[in-house]
Amino acid sequence: MLLQQLSVAVGVSGKEDAVRKIILEAIRDHVSEIRVDAIGNLTAIQKGTGRNRPRVMLAAHMDEIGLMITSLNGDGLMKFTSIGGVDERILPGLRVKIGDEGVPGVIIWTPIHKNREQNAVALSNLRIDIGAGSKDEAAGKVRVGDRVVFDSRYMEIGETMLRGKAFDDRVGCSLLIDILQGGPYPVDVLAAFTVQEEIGLRGAKVAAQRLRPDAAIVLEGTTANDIPNPQAGPDEVDPPNPVCRLGDGPVLTVMDRSMIVYPPLLNFLRQTAEKNRIPYQLKTLAGGGTDGGSIHTTTVGVPTAVISMPCRYIHSPSAYLNRADYAHTLKLAQAALRDLKWEILQVP
Repeated sequence: MLLQQLSVAVGVSGKEDAVRKIILEAIRDHVSEIRVDAIGNLTAIQKGTGRNRPRVMLAAHMDEIGLMITSLNGDGLMKFTSIGGVDERILPGLRVKIGDEGVPGVIIWTPIHKNREQNAVALSNLRIDIGAGSKDEAAGKVRVGDRVVFDSRYMEIGETMLRGKAFDDRVGCSLLIDILQGGPYPVDVLAAFTVQEEIGLRGAKVAAQRLRPDAAIVLEGTTANDIPNPQAGPDEVDPPNPVCRLGDGPVLTVMDRSMIVYPPLLNFLRQTAEKNRIPYQLKTLAGGGTDGGSIHTTTVGVPTAVISMPCRYIHSPSAYLNRADYAHTLKLAQAALRDLKWEILQVP
């Protein structure tokens, strides 16, 4: 599993180079027709073993949320903006790394001793401190436009849990690598490690237009809101809608903000899981979105499904995932590639 290496790598939207390099090294002996396109997508093809075989696009995005330096102040502090869905509430006090050199910094805010009346966190009020005493000193270390990532540590927690940054969607990238290394399959696998998902599903659209798949499966990390509800009464434990839970298996999307999953393909994945005794969950909360939102409307339309890994604290410096969920997700994706037939993709 390359997940640790992928998680630690820096790959904020629009600058996924380091992640792409890791993936390329891992898949080059298992695929052909490797290509990096004009916006940075890494695509490759693994020829199948069957006859008259469908071309199935498997997509996972390389980019992560982050920040970008917008200006350097005279006091050596830096203003910044967000790239992707960053929750401002988690930022004060966080350690970060800036630019290609990973310059260390801390996001500062007015201390609580002087700030008791201000409860809301506004990005415009935050600054990054790298220990510089002047604008010129800061400019010797960082530049406007430098990307900023969480300074996080990857950890194995006990025998079941993993913790790290950017599991959305380095876990999908890791799964896709494992799938390719376990191939070939009866179908042609069109692998797409995409860019700029976090800022509008951009890379997937370009990749799908070039690959022209017959079907697509998106591999993602999704929100596991299975933590205690602070508003719950004494007899209520579970949140009203946890979306999904760690340890309950891969998550099959029914719909989200970006798409409605192609019903025959969803039914096929459910049947495949049940036949292989793989636990699974259904995502019915119509929020968020994935690369499937771009893929399913390309060319003349692409039957598309989404298989996700449940992750706690997604879009934060420290996401959690469950080892068994990873193994079950990999097993389901591989079983689906072995069993997928043309008739499943026909409009009912």
